[in-house]
Parts: sequence; C-alpha cells; structure tokens
Amino acid sequence: MNKNLVIVESPAKAKTLKKYLGKDFEVLASFGHVRDLLPKEGAVDPEHDFAMNYQLIERNIKHVDAISKAMQQADALYLATDPDREGEAISWHLYEILKDKQMLHNKPVHRIVFHEITPTAIQEAVAHPRVLSMELVNAQQARRALDYLVGFNLSPLLWKKIRRGLSAGRVQSPALRLIVEREEAIEKFQPQEYWTIIADCQQKSQRFTAKLTVWEGKKLTQFSISHLEQATEIKNTLIQLAHGELLVAKVDKKQRKRQPSAPFTTSTLQQEAARKLGFTTKQTMQIAQQLYEGIDTGQGAVGLITYMRTDSVNLAQEALAEIRAMIEERYGQENIPKQPRQYKTKAKNAQEAHEAIRPTAAKCHPDELGAYLTREQLKLYTLIWQRTIACQMIDALLDTVAVDFNCGENHQFRATGSTVVNPGFMVVYQESVDDQKIGEEDEKMLPLFQVGDRVKLKEIKADQHFTEPPPRFSEASLVKSLEEYGIGRPSTYATIISTLQQREYVKLEKKRFIATDIGRIVNKFLTEHFNQYVDYDFTARLEDELDGVARGEQQWIPLMERFWSKFKQLVDEKTQTVQRKDVTQEILTETCPQCESLLTIRLGKRGRFIGCSAYPKCDYTRNLENENSETTTSSTATTEKVEGRSCPTCGSELHIKQGRYNKFIGCSNYPHCKFTESLEKPVDSGITCPACQQGTLVKKKSRYGTFFYSCSGYPQCKYAIPNEPVAESCPQCHWPILMLKTTKRRGTEKVCPQKDCDYAEQIVTEEVGCSEN
Repeated sequence: MNKNLVIVESPAKAKTLKKYLGKDFEVLASFGHVRDLLPKEGAVDPEHDFAMNYQLIERNIKHVDAISKAMQQADALYLATDPDREGEAISWHLYEILKDKQMLHNKPVHRIVFHEITPTAIQEAVAHPRVLSMELVNAQQARRALDYLVGFNLSPLLWKKIRRGLSAGRVQSPALRLIVEREEAIEKFQPQEYWTIIADCQQKSQRFTAKLTVWEGKKLTQFSISHLEQATEIKNTLIQLAHGELLVAKVDKKQRKRQPSAPFTTSTLQQEAARKLGFTTKQTMQIAQQLYEGIDTGQGAVGLITYMRTDSVNLAQEALAEIRAMIEERYGQENIPKQPRQYKTKAKNAQEAHEAIRPTAAKCHPDELGAYLTREQLKLYTLIWQRTIACQMIDALLDTVAVDFNCGENHQFRATGSTVVNPGFMVVYQESVDDQKIGEEDEKMLPLFQVGDRVKLKEIKADQHFTEPPPRFSEASLVKSLEEYGIGRPSTYATIISTLQQREYVKLEKKRFIATDIGRIVNKFLTEHFNQYVDYDFTARLEDELDGVARGEQQWIPLMERFWSKFKQLVDEKTQTVQRKDVTQEILTETCPQCESLLTIRLGKRGRFIGCSAYPKCDYTRNLENENSETTTSSTATTEKVEGRSCPTCGSELHIKQGRYNKFIGCSNYPHCKFTESLEKPVDSGITCPACQQGTLVKKKSRYGTFFYSCSGYPQCKYAIPNEPVAESCPQCHWPILMLKTTKRRGTEKVCPQKDCDYAEQIVTEEVGCSEN
C-alpha cells in the first residue's frame, strides 16, 4: 500500500489533517521553521550574490530527524505548510534538507495549499498539487536578508553610539518613529479654549438639549466664543430674550443608510479584537491560529475559521451562498440584499489571492461551540462569525432629524437626533471606532416637533472646553496606521509591537503606547542619520518591491544590491563621524548652579536627567520630569510627598521615590522603616489561578525590574510563574495552564510551568531574526 508523507507546521494541524486524509497518509509537523541564518556576522554574503548560510534550528532537529525517517518509508512527499511566503520558505527548506540527505530518490514532491482546514478543502488541495514557487521563496529570502543586514549593521552601531543591548529594524524602526512623533506632537500641543452655549429644554414630559449655532445672524464656529466674559454675556442676553421658551423655526427630516463593514482581514481583526475584546495583537493571532488549525468539537478536530493571515476582503462563492442561507434561516429573507455584497480593500500592498477571515461553516453558530472552546476562543470566534454574517446583510435604515429653535430674531439653537427605522445588519454586529468621543454616535431620541411650536426653556448653560492633543496610539490605532503607511505586513504587526515593548522603546499605560527615553533617543539617532531608511514611504516602497519579487516581476538579487550599496556606505560613514555624546546628550542654555558650566540633558541607566557638562568634576544633577524640584546631586534623589497618607508601619510621611527601575512609594523614615509600595497597578490576565482556583494571575514587576505573574489572592496563595500564562491545559500532565517562554536559542514556545513536566510547543512567528526581535 502506498504511503504518502504530509508535512505541516504545527502538531494541532497535523492531527486535524490526519483525520481527513486517512490511513494512506502519514502527517508530521515541522514545528515552524526548520532552518535559519547563522546567528552571527557573515550569514549573508553581499560579495557573492547575497549567499545565505543556513543552519538547522536546534530545537527542531528532532522533528527534522523524524521527518527524514518517515520519508525513507514513504512513496511521495506532500508539503502542506501555510499558504504564504513563510510557509513556502519552510517547504523549500524541508525539500532542500531531504534532498541533501538523499531521502527523496526521485520520489514525487508536491506542494499543496489550502485556506481552510475542512475535508473538502484538503481533498481539493491533494487532488490539485503544484510545484514549489521559487518566486515566493525568493521574496521571503530577500525579506530575511534585508532584515538580517539592517539588524547586523545598525544594531552594533546603536551599541557604540548609545548603549549595549539595543536594536534597529527595517520595519520596527518606522513603527517606533510613529509612536515617538505622536508623543512629540502631544508635548508641543497648545490647548485652545472655546465655549459652547447649551439650552436645556422640555417638550411635554421629554427633556432634550440644543446647542447655540447662530448668534447675531452669523453662524458660529468652534472658536467663535473664546472666553468666559463673552460666554457669560451671550448667555445672559439669551436668557432675557427667551422669556422661558424657544420657537421651533425649522424641522429637517432625512433618512440615511448605514452600510456594514467588510469581512475581517488580519489587520481589521487585530484592531477590532483590541477594541471590543481587549486582546493584544499577539493574543489575537495566537487564538486565531488555534481556531484555524483545529478544535475538537466532539466529532474530532475541525478548523473553525479560514487562514488568518490575509489582507483580502473577498469571500468564496460557496461561502456567500452558505452565509445568505444562514441569514435567511435566522434573520429572515427580508434581511438579505438582492445580490451578494462585494468589497474592495483599502490597504496598501494588499494581496487578494486569499479569502477574508471567515468561519469555515457559517451554520456553525457560536452558541453551539461554548462547550468546546475556551472563553477567549469563543469570544474571537463569535466576533468573526458576527462580522461575516453582518457583511452580507441589508443596510441599516435610520431617520435623522435636525430642529432649529429661534431665540429672538437673530439667534438660533439646534438639536439633532436619530432613530433606527430598520436595524438591518445592526441586529448582528456594529464596528467599533478608535478614540470615539462621547456623544459622537449617540442615537438621541427627540420629541415630535412642528414649525411654530413653543418649547419650554429650563436653563441656558455656558460650557467651557479645551482642544485636545492627538491621542496616543492604542494597539488598534497603531495597527491601523501601520497598514495605512504600508509598514510591514499584517502577519508581522504582532511581532513589531512585541519587539518595541521587549526592547523597552515603548511602554503600555492604560492601553496606550508611550515612547520611553531610550526609544526617543534611538528614534532621534535613526531619523537624523538614517532618515531615508526609517521613512514611511521608503518602507512601503520596499514592501511593494518584495511583492514584485513574489509575483515574479523582478529578481531579488538586484533588489538587494540596490539597497545594500548605499546602506553599507552610510553605516561606515556614520560609524566614523557620529560621536556618542552628540547622540545621548543635549546641551541647554541654562548654567549649573554649582559651577556655572552649561547643563545638559543626558541618558542614564534610569532614563534621561539634567546634569552638569563638567562631570565628573561637578556632580550636579536634577530630575528632568520635575524642573521645579530642589537641586540634587548624584548621591541624592528628588522625592514627592504622598498627600493624605502616612506609613502604615511607623506613621511617618510617605514619599514617591525613584528606584533603579521605576518609581515607588516609600517611607520617609528609611532606613529605620523599610515600608515600600508599588506605584504600578498589577495587570490582570483574566486567567484563573491553577493552584487555588479562586484568584486570577496578575502581572507584577519584581524588585529586579523583571515581570512575573502571581495569584491575586497573595499572600493566602503564593503561586507564581515567570512568564505570560496561556489559558490552555498541558497535553502531557493536564496542568490547567501553559505559559509563553521566549529565549534566543529556542524562540517562543508554549511550555508547561510544572517543573516535572517537559512539555514544549513552538509558536510560529513571522520575520524572526535579529532586526525584528
């Protein structure tokens, strides 16, 4: 009997495919990439057509050996890795390894791809295999070589000019620039005062408000009323003219339609999961991977969604028919448009060969899966199901009304409102919006008005406002901007964000990214000396060229040569000409109060501070964050009193102090009293503590500056783990949770936190390498 060997990337997918393919097929997993560049200089040789020196990834040697052994017994090889550049490259690496080991012996080698793990899709793929696409492989090799060369040339330069341990990347650095420039815009922002005049009215028993829009016959703009005295004068005049009532001058009724959003792409899924579910991009992709690879729903493992790395908004004709049938069944024929909706992507560099992210079976309602999915899996599947169904439903129909009220002859108020006439797709799903202001989407209900009606005026108020700076990036808005600028690919956004946080270039506070001091300095260095390589347009153009390689429209080696010659010359030049002090120090016009030398803003281990340029002769320093603080020296630190509290141990004042890694609350009676308290609130993971089953695991920072997760019930429960928990039970020992562990040698893995269990499973990530990690 013929034996066919099928290779996929993950063991979960292997288990699902084995069920569909039957006994004539053996299915093994490569556990992600099997080869990577040597982790040292010279792995890419620009002098010899950018020859790339690969080695087996140590953690996957045993999996390669298992594949080699199985290939000896097999009659044919089917390479079934993911249907993208990374997947194509993994298949090519496996092919090269087996060929070098002389395991193929003229045996047929097939490349099969599928975008959903269902019996039909798998059987169709096996029936119509193709050969390996060297265009896709070369595009991945070019991307990997570019990232390697940028990383291994820029990162050592950052070590010399700033400090050790830093990195720069072809995609990572433009993303950092976005966050730093937004922070700088916020700091430069000058708020502008303006006032609005609001009438609080009543019609019969219903209260509503109206805003002054016309004053003395002129239409008001945002800044027409700019100070208290003007607002008070207008308010008092209107009160006198109104005599307790307003006259309805105009009633403008309209009907408008609201269209549903397109089905999910990788980017829009990450954005919406962040807004609606509070998921990080990394968490979203991990859960989506699980839903794609297969979930045991009582009748064996089945893939619940289509491939989750896509920027297409297309849906297959078969899927459209099934979705429309589901809408008719659950919501009625009247909620189906005459023709299926077609969508066009707005993303730069979009590749539309794949489908959008959708359920593999629209009839599989989320309510039917509650017993088989984790809480997080069910939330994400529900989001995908709702968006997919809603995108093929009729428009929502809303009645809008705008009513103008006269106050005297030349002054006018306006009230607006809307009501839902036919909810259409809104019965299933509505898209969220980044940084939505209060009232923007309020569907206010207004009373019925006729021209000439008089309404009772309860009160006229003058409200003060100030313009607000642009908001800091959330994960959702950052992903949206990365996509708009064409920075990276949707599959790399999670890696980009993780890298910026791991390098401590940015920190996440209240779900918003803030650039750190070191992030600012790295960005300043790169934008001043390598501006063309962190320019948004350059990054997008390079992605276009890589797409051209993938389509076979250009060769990858000429692309590399055009990039490398100019880049290497610039690196050599800046290595010789840029001085470290020019990067890490900024001279101020202020003089030192101790020695009258000029002061500088400098970078220290704890961030930026103001110090004397005559150091070490003069040791004057002060905190940059508090310009009004008292003068300090290197042996002291600025403190701030905590108002309304005293030390619970000795009763002394509490102060906010600066530690080695962060600020904390400490007793003023130190060292006699050593009471301390963290200023950082623990971040709740939402995962139940496996030890006590009462509390949840929360993220905390140790005295050494590292993070760990411990039970919220501490000190009653002292369970703790050193890495981020995952709400999945261990397949070997069945401990309720796993954790994510990342090392340079083994990459990112799901591991069991139990010491006596050695379970580990690799997490497949995109663009793994020096510059992106």
